[in-house]
Amino acid sequence: MFRVKLSVVCVSLLTAGALLLGGCSSTPVDKTANMSPAKIYAEAKEEMGAGQWERAILLLDKLEARAAGTPLAQQAQLDKAYSQYKSSEPAQALATLERFTKLHPVSPAMDYAIYLKGLINFNDDLGLFARFTRQDLAERDQKASKESFEAFKELVDRFPDSKYSPDARQRMNYIVNSLAQYEVHVARYYFKRGAYLAAVNRAQLAIADYREVPAIEDALYILYKSYEALDMPQLRDDAKRVLEKNYPQSELLSKGARVINDPWWKVW
Repeated sequence: MFRVKLSVVCVSLLTAGALLLGGCSSTPVDKTANMSPAKIYAEAKEEMGAGQWERAILLLDKLEARAAGTPLAQQAQLDKAYSQYKSSEPAQALATLERFTKLHPVSPAMDYAIYLKGLINFNDDLGLFARFTRQDLAERDQKASKESFEAFKELVDRFPDSKYSPDARQRMNYIVNSLAQYEVHVARYYFKRGAYLAAVNRAQLAIADYREVPAIEDALYILYKSYEALDMPQLRDDAKRVLEKNYPQSELLSKGARVINDPWWKVW
């Protein structure tokens, strides 16, 4: 009996030991433990080049900790923000950039950090469904567009000679057009539903807030047709006169709708 019990105890100990060894063998091995910061960065760049963003983020996390206080750590933060952006993690990317700007307010790469912030909020990837519906940024929530504009404006104001500023200016123009078109989109929505006074208010908002953008032609036309529907002939004629003066070749007056080929807002 004693031998049986002893055998059971031995088996139990052996089993526990095997489990313990098995647990130890499954412990992740840090492959970067003996790598230099430069080597870690080189591997992270390779992963980025291959589009392996999650792997790159892991390596850049290691590098940021290993090279803390060095220019390489700053570069790791910026590359990590970009990798997070490319892996569809905009909130994490913006948080990384926020930390970067607080830790390195005079970094020579500050212009890129600001540009990247604008780029993250600027999203012109409309997707397959949008290509069929012709949906553009004007039909989406404008909060991100406004934040993107503010970032690009900060870049242009603070770093006018930055190599990123020309692209930022182009994107700012795009965003302004989008915001104006958003107001027109809402005005058109109200008009189609017979809410003519609301359509007038929204069209007037677009005309008052924006200058020399394509959407103003549409806003004037909606204004003209809304006053017509409201049986306000004087205001109708005033709106039509302004439309004819500023857009003498307007297809809206002759055909009642713009001839659509490619969307006006698609600039790249």
